[in-house]
Amino acid sequence: MDLLSGVPRGQKIEQGGVAFGRRGHMHPILRTVLQRLGLGLLTLFIVSLVIFSLIEMLPGNFAKRILGQAATPETVAAFEKEIGLDKPAHIRYVTWVGNVVQGDFGASFASRVGYKRQVSDLITPRLKNTLFLASLTALIAVPLAIGLGILAALYRNSPFDRIVNSVTLTTISMPEFFMAYILMLFLAVKLQMFPSLASVDADTPLWERIYRCALPALTLTLVIVAHMMRMTRAAIINLLASPYIEMARLKGISKSRVILHHALPNAWAPIVNVIAFNLAYLVVGVVIVEAVFTYPGIGQLMVDAVRTKDMPVVQACALIFAATYILLNLIADIISISTNPRLLHPR
Repeated sequence: MDLLSGVPRGQKIEQGGVAFGRRGHMHPILRTVLQRLGLGLLTLFIVSLVIFSLIEMLPGNFAKRILGQAATPETVAAFEKEIGLDKPAHIRYVTWVGNVVQGDFGASFASRVGYKRQVSDLITPRLKNTLFLASLTALIAVPLAIGLGILAALYRNSPFDRIVNSVTLTTISMPEFFMAYILMLFLAVKLQMFPSLASVDADTPLWERIYRCALPALTLTLVIVAHMMRMTRAAIINLLASPYIEMARLKGISKSRVILHHALPNAWAPIVNVIAFNLAYLVVGVVIVEAVFTYPGIGQLMVDAVRTKDMPVVQACALIFAATYILLNLIADIISISTNPRLLHPR
């Protein structure tokens, strides 16, 4: 018996919604994070297996495509031996996974004809471009979505709420490429406010890069802001019927203060999850937008690599996409649990 607390030793104590066990036990949040991280690594392994298998099933012969139809069988066999395609698929997979664990994605097949170029050298500048576009979009979309969601919940069933919901439903129903072409037609061709092609390189100044990325960022913003805004609105409205919200209203607290200081902090869990999902989309789902605006991102690189069947590049891009998605969902889980520790003890 603990003389200070009056609780038997070893019994769990609830403090602020977080469980603390006997000394030496792992913190529940840390244990949950490690469990999710383990599941993420398992998912990443399964994804790598699926990626490798799908690439193996792609039609065509890579060596013949690179060397040309006039290449002799002996030349094709020698080239396949040089790039390792003469080995069985399971051996190539184990070798690839072992190298990736050590941080080596291998060399691009296509670059071996002239000179050997590492996959990481191809991916690094493209990944930086994609992350820049994703960050620019997130800086615009996340505050805008949360702000619109709060206002829509604050003025529920008002003309403002109906207009915002109608506009967001319209943007959700439009494919990304259609939205991109509409913006390109009006803002680039007719009004000539922004360039129609987002061509940037490593030497492009920051403000010039932002200006050229305006249309792709605006397209992605219109695509993702609707999901985040509607989830924010729904989460807050769902909490407005809670007893503690009713008590706050009975105390005479204004509706805006009730939403911002009482409802919003408890609505973070679903909001953070949908934000993480959409941020993951900004990295892994920008292939169409990058193709429309010819933006030199990792999505466009992956499309080109699939076309040429450059397997090391495709595998590396897909693995980066999967790792990004898993990492952002892990961060969302951590934030959700930290803001609402009751998620540690589902009933």
